[in-house]
Amino acid sequence: MASKKTNPDKVTENDSNSRRDFIKKSGLLTALALAPPSLVMASENKWDEKIAEYLETVPLSIEVNGKKHNLNIEPRTTLLDLLREQLQLTGTKKGCDHGQCGACTVHVNGTRILSCLTLATMQQNAQVTTIEGLAKGKKLHPMQEAFIKHDGFQCGYCTPGQIMSGIACIKEGHANSREEIREYMSGNICRCGAYHNIVDAITEVKEGGKEL
Repeated sequence: MASKKTNPDKVTENDSNSRRDFIKKSGLLTALALAPPSLVMASENKWDEKIAEYLETVPLSIEVNGKKHNLNIEPRTTLLDLLREQLQLTGTKKGCDHGQCGACTVHVNGTRILSCLTLATMQQNAQVTTIEGLAKGKKLHPMQEAFIKHDGFQCGYCTPGQIMSGIACIKEGHANSREEIREYMSGNICRCGAYHNIVDAITEVKEGGKEL
């Protein structure tokens, strides 16, 4: 019986895969051999991650409670996260994180905004005031004093946003009646239901005519 002859020029699928694997490994070894020692060391020290992080950030100059900050932040960072996580100003609260509860209210250039819906990068050179920036030393802001006097809070979680919005409500000219105050404070939710006392506090500050 004649023996079966094989074609030496025929390349099987297994041979092809083996060659590709060999080329990949050879290429990797060559790349490592040719890589500068500094590059290898940078990778070991995770400098490459630090460089990547630097390239993925943007510069931000912002003034918060009278203090200037020059930072590098991720473009997706919200003003709320910048205040709480990078500047450690945790008085501004993260409630719903969807702009529906008002707990994150701060003032930017004198206007109240929801910091959870605001990108920090959009506040270049802005002047931001948070609940921590209201008091002058140990002297509380008139709105803070009024909230304490009228027991305008229970658990206190929503209180910073309520106070910031209450100040803005007066400055915007929307505190001429209890009904108007309720309407323009409706974006601030109090789970404890202290709304009546909150309106009392805002009304007293408005009628007292104290400087805000």
